[in-house]
Amino acid sequence: MSELAQRSGVSAGTIKHYLREGLLGGSDEIVRTSRNMAYYPPEYVERIQLIKRLQEERFMPLGHIRRVLADDPERARALVEIEDRIVERATARREGGRISVAEVRRRYDLPRNVLDRLADIGVLTPNTRGYDRDDVAIIEAMVRFRAGGYDEALGFTVYETLRYRDALEPLVREEVRLMLERFPGEVSADRAAEIVAAGAEPLRDLIGAMHSKMLLAELARQRG
Repeated sequence: MSELAQRSGVSAGTIKHYLREGLLGGSDEIVRTSRNMAYYPPEYVERIQLIKRLQEERFMPLGHIRRVLADDPERARALVEIEDRIVERATARREGGRISVAEVRRRYDLPRNVLDRLADIGVLTPNTRGYDRDDVAIIEAMVRFRAGGYDEALGFTVYETLRYRDALEPLVREEVRLMLERFPGEVSADRAAEIVAAGAEPLRDLIGAMHSKMLLAELARQRG
């Protein structure tokens, strides 16, 4: 048990809890040599690490983890690997394009209080290294909005962005659910990350074009 805890990075107490909950397979896999001594299969190390990650990073309750592992443990491993690879690639892309706060203020004609309010409501998420690529794209869009006449004088404030965020949240949740339902077992983690990265720009264009089309249709409907 002490060796299993050391190799998995999970405490012996937690491992014993997993055993009691039936998360590590049947007791026939464990070789007991005395009342206080037992040997565990090497594959327990990876399984324990997977359970811990599902519990801490995906906030899955142990009952749900038990069902997932019982149904298809390989798919659960593939799911975690795909999620990690997509997040790693997206994070590298975003972090690699960060622009300092000072540079953003110099480059874009957007009042400081507007930038601060966008950060306060969570639309922008700058850190000590500045704004990431998505933040900069949002800032550029706000600048174009204001240049086109969508400004405070007509009642258009930074809080308009919350309407779009609220509308997109259920769409994004459903998109992630479908990706994680379809990718594991069908494509590798690297290929899944490539597909998501390749679809980012076309998806923006698709949403923008559909929004424009629906906006004009709604104006025509109300006029009629």
